[in-house]
Amino acid sequence: HVQLVESGGGSVRAGESLRLSCDTSSFGDTRYCLGWFRQAPGKEREGLAGIISTGRSTFYANSVKGRFTITLDNAKNTVYLQMNSLKPEDTAMYYCVGSLSNRGGYCFLPYPYEPDYWGRGTQVTVS
Repeated sequence: HVQLVESGGGSVRAGESLRLSCDTSSFGDTRYCLGWFRQAPGKEREGLAGIISTGRSTFYANSVKGRFTITLDNAKNTVYLQMNSLKPEDTAMYYCVGSLSNRGGYCFLPYPYEPDYWGRGTQVTVS
């Protein structure tokens, strides 16, 4: 049973930073793509970042490129999303996701596809 467990959300002011963490230990050795999505009230779900399980390739949405960084610590079975220069429009529920496959070598971006697994989410509020 795969469980992705997020942590690190909270309330911050515009311009500040947060780092989200996701425990991926239950994903096992079959993981291939890990990533982060978000959804704000009244808005569509948005893919933010993806990373191949080797950690060698990363992918970003244009809306966060240059501000957000996804990293993977395989020793800790944890994927992170470092979020800098946060804006009020970044306010959303953030979800850790995983997939057993990729699309042409890409993870979730720039060609969106439905992840196989979702965490329960962690709230980020920027005022």
